[in-house]
Amino acid sequence: MAIVEEGSTLRSFWKGSIGFGLVTIPVKAYRATEERGLGLHQVHAADGGRIRLRRYCELDGAEVPADEVARAAETGGGDVVMITDEDLATLPVPTLRTIAVHAFAPPSQIDSLYLSRSYYLEPDTNGVRPYVLFAEALRRSGKVGVVKVAFRQRESMGVLRARDGVLVLETMVWPAELRTPDFPFLDEEVDVRLPEVKAATALIDCLAGDFDPSAHSDAYREALDELITAKAAGSEVIRPEVPMQPNGSGDLLTALEASLKALEPKGSGAVRRARAAAERAGKAAERAHQAARRAAKSRR
Repeated sequence: MAIVEEGSTLRSFWKGSIGFGLVTIPVKAYRATEERGLGLHQVHAADGGRIRLRRYCELDGAEVPADEVARAAETGGGDVVMITDEDLATLPVPTLRTIAVHAFAPPSQIDSLYLSRSYYLEPDTNGVRPYVLFAEALRRSGKVGVVKVAFRQRESMGVLRARDGVLVLETMVWPAELRTPDFPFLDEEVDVRLPEVKAATALIDCLAGDFDPSAHSDAYREALDELITAKAAGSEVIRPEVPMQPNGSGDLLTALEASLKALEPKGSGAVRRARAAAERAGKAAERAHQAARRAAKSRR
């Protein structure tokens, strides 16, 4: 029994144009990705009835219908300023109907942390030729277009790139929206030894390869589907054992060498070379340790 999902038919939600120099390319925007939920709902444990969320006004406690919901901004002291759709329509946002290209840059200069959502852009009938021309020029340049666009009254930065002949728009967050990772360990002096670095690098090298997304699957979702099928059929639910993951403590070099050894059945020359490098690094670490002990004894 598979989890029932909504249809994934592509539907455009925005219509405008790409502004590229003096060229205007009319396009429609479609969401390029969809999050596949687990299909689980909140229900009343007593009878299985669905739990519904309702809007209530905190002042009078009354339930508020959707057509009476408005937007407002707080100004401090409990005061609010009501903002209507007409108010928003008067704001000078030129990117409401235009994806304005501001520059072109190497993709390597775009930190993936800035990327937010992806959209396919489809040309209107009268815009196919300039669309294809722009996509091909963008592909040959090896660069991405840096743009600004507004969806639903929110202006964002973005990048345009060509993917299999289709222009893809990826919206970005603003620099002020990036959080700072203020973690305590960043101020600590962590002792990372060269042999450990070499062994870890060797492990990375032997696992390196071309990325194939089709080689990966959602194991949790597959297990959930099996669980739902089994429970619906009244069958015994078999829970597979999940191997315990190490907690990061202990001898790091030994763990790295063990990881390389576990990959050995693949018979890869790269694995053998990586393991040999790790073993050499381990011997070097042991020699350094013995030398340190001898030096300590000589000082006594």
